[in-house]
Amino acid sequence: MVQPATFPACPPEKMISLEDQASGLRGVIVLHSTRLGPAAGGCRFWRYDDMGALRTDALRLAEGMAYKNAMAGLPLGGGKAVLAVPDRAYDREKLFEAFGQAVRELTGDYVTAEDVGTTVADMTAVRRVTYHVAGLEQKSGQPGGDPSPWTARGVFLAMQVAARRQFGCELDQLTVAVQGLGNVGSHLCALLHEAGARLIVAEPRPGVAAEIACRYGAEIMNKDAILGARADIFAPCALGGVIDRDTIPLLRAKLVCGGANNILATPEDGDRLAERDVLYAPDYVANAGGIINVAGEYLGWQTDEVARRVEQTGERLARVFDHAERGGVSPARAADLLARERIGRARTAAELQPA
Repeated sequence: MVQPATFPACPPEKMISLEDQASGLRGVIVLHSTRLGPAAGGCRFWRYDDMGALRTDALRLAEGMAYKNAMAGLPLGGGKAVLAVPDRAYDREKLFEAFGQAVRELTGDYVTAEDVGTTVADMTAVRRVTYHVAGLEQKSGQPGGDPSPWTARGVFLAMQVAARRQFGCELDQLTVAVQGLGNVGSHLCALLHEAGARLIVAEPRPGVAAEIACRYGAEIMNKDAILGARADIFAPCALGGVIDRDTIPLLRAKLVCGGANNILATPEDGDRLAERDVLYAPDYVANAGGIINVAGEYLGWQTDEVARRVEQTGERLARVFDHAERGGVSPARAADLLARERIGRARTAAELQPA
């Protein structure tokens, strides 16, 4: 459920409404910023209460992608596509081909890829219509395919750095509560188990939760109760807006670091966490591994370059924490400031033209 919030903090460059009755396509593409390059961000396919909620989610996600790409040092701006799952029978391939046509009409200003609710097969359908798509089937030695293992790897590395700073120890001495066992959450559990962390998990699909619990010896809780779990670290890996004015008092964890986008319902929630001495790893710094893989695929890098950049996630997060301490602000505020500074320093093509 999308939480009401003051997002986006900055207005987007463009929002394009999408509607194609024949395929059932409905949604929006938001280009938050193209100062650093084409607006890159995945395509979310989800059920919303109404189109207002869908647009709100798209605006927040697009702004988060602009900051994520800036903080990861990528030559990309930020954007997002959010599509509504039709309420009637539909042909999924035709729907994503229609979406691909909308991407094509933006002539390279937007690069799409997978996100919540979309798959490699969906992006393959988009690719039939436009070149401006990543998240396709992986080729040997090159980035591509499902980006979630890269996202999980970045979150794991961020969690290691944040745990050392907050607790002065390694993950094998800590309990991590993982909310959401989709592709990212499941991969993260595997990495945490290998590192020796104790796991508590929450997932609405009982079979998935049971499988992870058996595999890694995890305790199962429901998605709401896990907020108050006796855990050192809370790792939201489902939808955003889970940390807000009402849920913060429930937290027992002293570190929040997860794979979800827009974990904070409002910017003020980062301040509230800091006031309770809860360290927050800004989501778009911690979970940038997936978009780094997408960028590598689109820009023609080799897999080892993607791996090198993902392995630097902890270093980037440490710089955010240092900046927050020097400025006396929350890590969430520090990350926003650093991202906006980098975007602000970029000059648009029009600005570089001689008078």
